[in-house]
Amino acid sequence: MTELRKPGLATRLAFGIGGAADGIKNNGFDYFLLFFYSQILGVPAGLVGLALILALAVDAVSDPVVGYWSDNLRTKMGRRHPFMYGALIPVALAYFFTWNPPDGLMGSGLFPWLLTMTILVRLAFTFYEVPSTALAAELTQDYDARTSLMSFRYFFGWFGGLSIQILLLWFLLQNDFTNLQGWHTYGLVASICILLAVLICALGTHRHIPHLKAPPAARQLTIGKIFGEIMETVANPSFRALFVATLCGLIATGISATLNQYINSIYWGFSPKQIAGLTIGVYASAVLALILAPIVGKTFGKKRGAIVVGIVAFTLAPAPVILRLLGLLPPNGTEALYIIVLCVTVFDVALIIAYQMLAGSMVADIVEDSEVQTGRRSEGIFFAGISFIRKLSQGAGVLTASIILSIAGISAGMAPDQITEGATRTLGIGYAAGLLTSWALMLVCISFYRISRTSHEDNLTKLRALEASEEMGPGSQ
Repeated sequence: MTELRKPGLATRLAFGIGGAADGIKNNGFDYFLLFFYSQILGVPAGLVGLALILALAVDAVSDPVVGYWSDNLRTKMGRRHPFMYGALIPVALAYFFTWNPPDGLMGSGLFPWLLTMTILVRLAFTFYEVPSTALAAELTQDYDARTSLMSFRYFFGWFGGLSIQILLLWFLLQNDFTNLQGWHTYGLVASICILLAVLICALGTHRHIPHLKAPPAARQLTIGKIFGEIMETVANPSFRALFVATLCGLIATGISATLNQYINSIYWGFSPKQIAGLTIGVYASAVLALILAPIVGKTFGKKRGAIVVGIVAFTLAPAPVILRLLGLLPPNGTEALYIIVLCVTVFDVALIIAYQMLAGSMVADIVEDSEVQTGRRSEGIFFAGISFIRKLSQGAGVLTASIILSIAGISAGMAPDQITEGATRTLGIGYAAGLLTSWALMLVCISFYRISRTSHEDNLTKLRALEASEEMGPGSQ
C-alpha cells in the first residue's frame, strides 16, 4: 500500500475547511442557542437545558457507534466518505430548521421542536465529524504532517465560528437581539456555510480513497464482541491520558468562556466596542497558531511541545488578573490597560489554539500504537471518544463558572455599578484560580501520554514488518 506521507496544500486546505462546519455549529450551540430559545422565543431555560442534556445522551451512544462503524465499513468509497456524503444534506437542513422553527409556536410549545432539532443536529454532525476527523490518521502516517493537517482543521474551525458570530452580531441583528428575521437569516447563512464546508472536505479528500487504509478482515460480530473491541481499544494508556487531559482543558475553556463577559465588562470596565476589538483579535490568534503549532511540534515533539505551550499559555491567561490584584496594572479606563489586555489575549488564545492543534495530532498517533497492540486500526473510535468528551465537558466548565459567580455574589442582570469592589476582587481570584487549577491538572494528565517521535517510528516499523510477513504468507516465518 502506498503511504500518503505528506498531503499537499490542496488536501490540507480541504481537510481543514471541513473543520469550519463544526466550528460554526459549536459557536451557535455554545453561545446563542440557549439565549435564542429562552430570551427570544420564550422557552423556559430549564427546558432548553433539558433538550441539550437529552441530545448529549444520544451522543453518548452515537459517537462510539459511528466511530466503530466507520472503522469497519467496507464499500467502494472506503470507510469514511460514505458517512461524509450521507451527512451532507442532513447537517445543513437540521441546523437551518433549528434557527427557523415553525410559525405560531412559542414558549413551552417549542420544546418538542427544539428537542428534535438538537438531537438531529448532534446525530448528523456525528456522522460527519467523527469519520472526517479520523481521516487525519489515514491521509498520512508522517509525524509532522499530521500536526500540519490538524493545524489547518483547528484554524478553519476557529475562523468559521468566529466569522459567523461576527456576521450575526454586527450585521444581521442590527443592534436588536429581538430581530427574528436576523436570527432566521443567520440559520440560513450558517447552514449554507456548513454544507459547503462538508462538501469541500469530502470532495477535496475523495481522490485519496484508493490509498486510505482498508477495514479489518470480515468477521462474525456480536454486540458483546463489538463492545469488547471498543473497550480494548480505549484502554490504550495514551488515549486515557489525552481523554482526561481534554476533559480538564475544556473545563478551563468553559470557565473562561462563561466568565469572559464578566471579566471584560466588570473587572476591566471595557466598553462594547473595546470587547468587540478583543473578539476580532482572535483572527490574528488563529493565524499565529497555524504557524506556531507545526514549528513547535517539529522542534520539541508533540507531547513536550504541548506541555511547553500549555505552561506558557496557561500562565499568561490569568496573569493580567493577578497583576491587577497585586496593584501592578494601569487603572481601568486607560488606553494602556486595554492595549496590555488585547496583546495578552491575542497571544494567549494563539497558544491555546496551538495546544489544541498539537493535542489533536497526538490522537492520530495513537492509532498505530493501538494497532500494534490490538491488530486493528480504530481511528473512528479514538476521534469519537475525544469528540464526546468535548461535548460532555462543556457543562462542567459552565457549572464551575456559576459557582464562582455565586461565591462572588454576582447575580444575573446586575449592573456594573451595583457590584462591590469585594465582589469584583472575588471574581478575579475565582477566575484565576479556576483556570490555573484546571490547566495544571490538564498538563499533569498529558504528561502520561507515551508516544514520542521515536516510538511512533518504531510502531510504523513493526507494522510494516507485519504487513510484509503477511504478504509473503505463513511460510515466510
